[in-house]
Amino acid sequence: MLTPEERQKIEAEMAHYPAKQAVCIDAMKIVQKRRGWLSDESLRDIADVLGMTVAELDGVASFYNLLLRKPVGRHVIWICDSVSCWIMGYDRQRSALEKRLGIGLGQTTPDDRFTLLPIVCLGCCDRAPAMLIDEDLHPDLTPERIDAILERYK
Repeated sequence: MLTPEERQKIEAEMAHYPAKQAVCIDAMKIVQKRRGWLSDESLRDIADVLGMTVAELDGVASFYNLLLRKPVGRHVIWICDSVSCWIMGYDRQRSALEKRLGIGLGQTTPDDRFTLLPIVCLGCCDRAPAMLIDEDLHPDLTPERIDAILERYK
C-alpha cells in the first residue's frame, strides 16, 4: 500500500502532465526513493493510481536501468562501463571496488551497506572513469580515491 506521502507526491506530479500514465517513471522513482526498490506489490499500487497494468509498469521498470526490481543495499554503486570509461581504466576501478567491498557486480555486501551494479553511461565521458553512489556522481575515479569515497556512505 502506498503511503499518504507517496500518493501525494505522485498526484502532485500528475498535475504536470496531460495523461497520468506519463508519470509512471516519476511515480516509480518516488516509491523507490523511500523503499529502496520496487516490489511487485509496489507496482500494483502504482498501477492502480495511474490506471496502468502491472505488466506495463514492469516493462518500463525493466527497461529503465535506474529502477530496481530486487532488494539492494542502503547505497547503490553504479559503475560506468561505457566505452569512455573502459578506455580510461574501468577494469582497474571495478577490480578495486570488488576487492574493497568483497563482492562482484550485481551483489550486495553482507552488511547490506552497498550493492555494486554496472551502468551503461553516466554522461560524464570527459571525466571518465566514473561511478554514481546513490545520487552522487564521482568522476575522475582512481583506485586510490575509492576508500575515501566509500567512507562517506555509512
